[in-house]
Amino acid sequence: MINIGIVGYGNLAKGVECAIRQNPDMALKAVFTRRDPTKVQIQTPDVPVVSVEEAELWKDRIDVMILCAGSATDLPEMTPEFARSFHVIDSFDTHANIPAHYQAVDAAASQSGHIAVISVGWDPGLFSVNRLYASAILPQGQDYTFWGKGVSQGHSDAVRRLPGVLDCRQYTIPVPEAMDAVRSGAQPQLTTRQKHTRYCYVVAEEGADKAAIEQAIKTMPNYFADYDTTVEFITAEEMKRSHSGLPHGGSVIRSGITGWNGENRQTIEYKLTLDSNPQFTASVLVACARAAMRMAYRGVSGCRTIFDIAPADLSMLSREEMLAHML
Repeated sequence: MINIGIVGYGNLAKGVECAIRQNPDMALKAVFTRRDPTKVQIQTPDVPVVSVEEAELWKDRIDVMILCAGSATDLPEMTPEFARSFHVIDSFDTHANIPAHYQAVDAAASQSGHIAVISVGWDPGLFSVNRLYASAILPQGQDYTFWGKGVSQGHSDAVRRLPGVLDCRQYTIPVPEAMDAVRSGAQPQLTTRQKHTRYCYVVAEEGADKAAIEQAIKTMPNYFADYDTTVEFITAEEMKRSHSGLPHGGSVIRSGITGWNGENRQTIEYKLTLDSNPQFTASVLVACARAAMRMAYRGVSGCRTIFDIAPADLSMLSREEMLAHML
């Protein structure tokens, strides 16, 4: 039995709680929060909610700590800190900053002898693996990744942290003409702006400078600066009525050629359609927690990514079951 701790209790953490329930080799031992623990109600019976300041006291009772926090400011500090005391999993998703995050986490985890698996989910995560597989299989070709239409949790969280913003839902929308061109095998050269648009629904504080908020969103590096972004201000009631769900999805496409003279076009496409982005991401985190424990049993320590996880380590199935039913 793998004993899991969850740090945070937002949408992602609630998804982790549900996923643990579907994995009989795991048990939720505690939820750690920066809020008042008496005001956080979880679904799993008889599991305590504890102040995050007391996490160190649980070192001998938690096998893997799953960190459910934002990539903008929380995880860069939180993951190295927790990796000094626990095996940890995070979903750090600011692609441009992953190398720096890796170095910081690796230093902490290597020193403590723990394993930390970072940047898992579906992108980065499953999409990353598919990009790697496809590029290895079709070395002469080009990768394309399209996200949406759907709500990006990380981008929405980044906007919510801006002064004057009460709430935000950010939708990423693929440009249909770009997807059609890629699927045709034409291998178009597409800029970031040509592949996606972004749409932000924002609830602002009363009296907030909406023009300043819109400008801050549209110029935010690593999030919106490279995209055509539309910002629409709505009421809290409209947000609750029309944007309470968290759907998402997308496609990874590799367009390449084979043959002596490259005469044959080949296309690999991997697609996700998700009713709940956080619940699906949470399911990936939980599977990676199993893999982390198996690697830890083999003496692995330091920072790792989805690229370092063998598929068999993710699964509850025995080798015999995998050979009989999956291969």
